[in-house]
Amino acid sequence: MQNRPDLAVERVRHPLKFRLLQVTRVNRVTPSLVRVTLTGDDLDDFVSASFDDHVKVFFPAPGASVPVLPSLGPDGIAFPDGVPRPAARDYTPRRYNRAEGELDIEFTLHDAGPASAWAAQAQAGQYLGLGGPRGSLVIPAGFDWHLLIGDETALPAIARRIEELPAGARVAAVIEVESPSHEIKFDTDADLFVVWVHRSSAAADDANESALLQAVRDTYLPPGDGYVWAAGESSAIRAIRQYLCDERGVDKKRIRAASYWRRGTQAVHESFDD
Repeated sequence: MQNRPDLAVERVRHPLKFRLLQVTRVNRVTPSLVRVTLTGDDLDDFVSASFDDHVKVFFPAPGASVPVLPSLGPDGIAFPDGVPRPAARDYTPRRYNRAEGELDIEFTLHDAGPASAWAAQAQAGQYLGLGGPRGSLVIPAGFDWHLLIGDETALPAIARRIEELPAGARVAAVIEVESPSHEIKFDTDADLFVVWVHRSSAAADDANESALLQAVRDTYLPPGDGYVWAAGESSAIRAIRQYLCDERGVDKKRIRAASYWRRGTQAVHESFDD
């Protein structure tokens, strides 16, 4: 790994703000992916500097139309007394258009959880709360190559990165979805190569490995300075990170790996930095 200052990853902090936003459009992108477009005056100073930023989304309580939002005071974040805390989950800002005052959040539909249940019935006129992002990890676009790895939960971040990379950028993506009907198309000027992994038809060569890891094993890594971004189910992403470091020689400093969910657990979002 060469010491190139132009490839330094930068952490940027943002002032924390809580926003009440209204749904203007709902679009079913795939059978398992719902795009919700939000608007409101609170978006005027919204900032998202990196494709894998996350915001905290607050959902209305059952029977309520507006979510309870915390406030930021001298003692930190506080919720109103005597009111149950709202359900909240972390999501990627998929697209922000300052001129139009719109923010897109994409929700993955699954069997359980307040976020999935809300997204399945979402419609224009409803309200969501938003907090953050509190910071961004800005990964330069000037790497010789980029490798993006993930499942449906990582698809909004992967799609945003692919679409934001400039012409001439070399990027490969290995993405696990349920079936071909869950694939999406990318609008990008970058030099893109995509491998789709379908759970419905994946034949496991090794019962101890995920289909996503098996696909990563077959992925070519070009010479030069590259950067790997991976997110998805905790055990699968941890195994992919370990494989890339131990068997493919990728420096840990050139991998951003995160758990977006864990089997049997709700509301998991953590980075692997060990």
